[in-house]
Amino acid sequence: MSNSVRIYRPTKTAMQSGLRNTQKWLVDFEAGDAPVADPLMGWAGSHDTNRQLRMWFNTKDEAITFAKKKGFEYRIVDPQSRPQRLRAYADNFSFRKIS
Repeated sequence: MSNSVRIYRPTKTAMQSGLRNTQKWLVDFEAGDAPVADPLMGWAGSHDTNRQLRMWFNTKDEAITFAKKKGFEYRIVDPQSRPQRLRAYADNFSFRKIS
């Protein structure tokens, strides 16, 4: 059983345009043991069920408090800031010279 967790805010995937799942903090358990190949089917499996858990928190402090309370070693991955491009709606229709 893995006793370490990773606390982070997920990034926006390339397949979505919104920021819905990027505002909350996520706690994931680190991989405890390597996946084992099933001899019959060849599927990858594991005895570590904590890898299936994903817990969402509203703030980073709530996630840290949870990890400390449960006695988990935690690693915080700070999110990269996205540059804000403030544009007016009229910019969609402005003339732009293609060079």
